[in-house]
Amino acid sequence: MFLSLLTCGLFFACSKQSSSGNAQPPVVTPASFSIDKVQLNDLTASGTSINYGVRPSVVIRLQFTAPVDRTTVATSVSVTESTGTVVAANMSYERSDSTLVITPATPLKGLTRYFINASTGLMSTQKAKLSATLNTPLITQIDSTDKFPRISDSELLDLVQKKSFAYFWDYAHPVSGLARERSNGNAETVTTGGSGFGIMSIPVAVNRNFITRAQGLARMQTIVSFLKTKAQRFHGVFPHWLNGTDGTVIPFSQKDDGADLVETSFLMAGLLTARQYFDGADAAEATLRADINTLWNAVEWNWFRQGGQNVLYWHWSPKYNWEMNLKIQGWNEALITYILAASANTDSIPASVYHNGFARNGAMINGTSYWNYPLPLGPATGGPLFLAHYSFLGINPNGLSDAYANYQTQVVNHTRINYTYCVNNPKTYYGYSNACWGLTASDIPNGYAANHPNNDIGVISPTAALSSFPYTPEESMRALKFFYYTLGDKLFRNYGFTDAFSLQNLWYADSFLAIDQGPQIIMIENYRSQLVWNLLTGCPEIKRGMKQLGFMAPYL
Repeated sequence: MFLSLLTCGLFFACSKQSSSGNAQPPVVTPASFSIDKVQLNDLTASGTSINYGVRPSVVIRLQFTAPVDRTTVATSVSVTESTGTVVAANMSYERSDSTLVITPATPLKGLTRYFINASTGLMSTQKAKLSATLNTPLITQIDSTDKFPRISDSELLDLVQKKSFAYFWDYAHPVSGLARERSNGNAETVTTGGSGFGIMSIPVAVNRNFITRAQGLARMQTIVSFLKTKAQRFHGVFPHWLNGTDGTVIPFSQKDDGADLVETSFLMAGLLTARQYFDGADAAEATLRADINTLWNAVEWNWFRQGGQNVLYWHWSPKYNWEMNLKIQGWNEALITYILAASANTDSIPASVYHNGFARNGAMINGTSYWNYPLPLGPATGGPLFLAHYSFLGINPNGLSDAYANYQTQVVNHTRINYTYCVNNPKTYYGYSNACWGLTASDIPNGYAANHPNNDIGVISPTAALSSFPYTPEESMRALKFFYYTLGDKLFRNYGFTDAFSLQNLWYADSFLAIDQGPQIIMIENYRSQLVWNLLTGCPEIKRGMKQLGFMAPYL
């Protein structure tokens, strides 16, 4: 009995030990599971950087380090638009299920941002989770189809001028008739310089039959009456911004709460242009001319020499006096300021103020070539293109020269430098081309900046190329057609082209600015007929003042 029990005990002990060993199998670790490669068509994609110019009919291949568990794909892998919308797509497999092939059910939209997504819910057939999520961005190719019906080049120029003019006509301040500073700002804020550009565009609008002469005259009467009777002035000079209803100053900055001589120069250039255009013998036009002369003759140009210095100062404040202390020195957009100051009937400056102040006795000369284009004046690579526009809205640069420059060479080469930079595109921004170019001051994402080759953040401003029509007609027309026919669904609206865009970031401004819409109307007209050039340089005072400063041109 004892031996039998002992034998049984040994048997059960052995059985228990053997059973325990079978209950603890060796731990099997799943093979690592990660994405080895992302392919867009036959090109290897960047995993985190944006992949630009992807064909809408893209085939996406996700190559993994192990076969994919197909049952986890539907809930873990997707292609989404930037809005979050999931793209319907077909899934197939290659390389023994280690490559997932994603084919959108329909072509993707052109010029749109998408993301290729894979979460860690994706598993391999060995039940390993994806080691890291995938979120690969891509931007599709530009949709090159026409967004609007084709029209003749002349009709297209008419359309752009007419739509841009609507900013100054339909969106003008209802009380003063002056130009609101921007479409997305304070509706009471009107801009002095931008209003000058708007005034310059009125003769263009009459000549192009956008409005009648009587309508143009009535608007000018409203504007001039407001400037004479309501708008604040300081020694005859207007501030940068005004309240469009009551004419009080809206400070541009804390100490810029008084006179702005440069903005006033743009306004005066516009008023003189209108004075020359409305030359009728009837009482209404004669009164308008007299009222404009009253405003023109009231400017105390020499006051802005701050005690008789041989330079003009930009600002004066009744509260802060000369604390802004900004000399108006070239090369910049303010050549027109010195021309007008020399042309004044009642308080003109001597030539020494121009030579010592603006020209800095020749220190504004550049003389360097960029991409084989000699640049007579200004900063390296020319700076923002508005420097080639603002003073030359009414002053014809063709054949114009003085001791410092041939101004035709200056503005044409400045534009060609800007154009060539964009074509070369050294920062490889998406979309830059011989049809998509133009860097100048404009809105940018979350702000405003003076864009130029040495300060290029990937933002193109339509006004840069379009206001350069007199200088680069072929390049500007190519840009116009691209902006209108190819990008028109994103850029062209009720007041013409929006202020700026970036294909690099798929950003499109929703704003219009007076100082950017106005030059387009005016310079396109100067390209077509030289109307505004002929009007302003037809002023006897302007001819006299330019000669006094040493300018030479066929029209002087």
